[in-house]
Amino acid sequence: MQEVEIEEAKVNLADLVEAALNGDEIVLKRDNQPVVKLVAIPQVVGPKEKPRRKAGSLKGQIWMSDDFDEPLEDFDPYMR
Repeated sequence: MQEVEIEEAKVNLADLVEAALNGDEIVLKRDNQPVVKLVAIPQVVGPKEKPRRKAGSLKGQIWMSDDFDEPLEDFDPYMR
């Protein structure tokens, strides 16, 4: 880990970014106190491809009761 004062970092920003891209952690300090950490963002090689959905793939695995559409007795008072 490399520690650098902000004023020095202004002058050497390109070098510090390159060091961060190479895996180094750069800590920027103000008044000798650490305030910011400069690290590289991990790069994703490529977008993950989702498997295509296939219509009917759950056939036979889902069922619905014959009386699904019938009103519930508990709701009789609310239906009037």
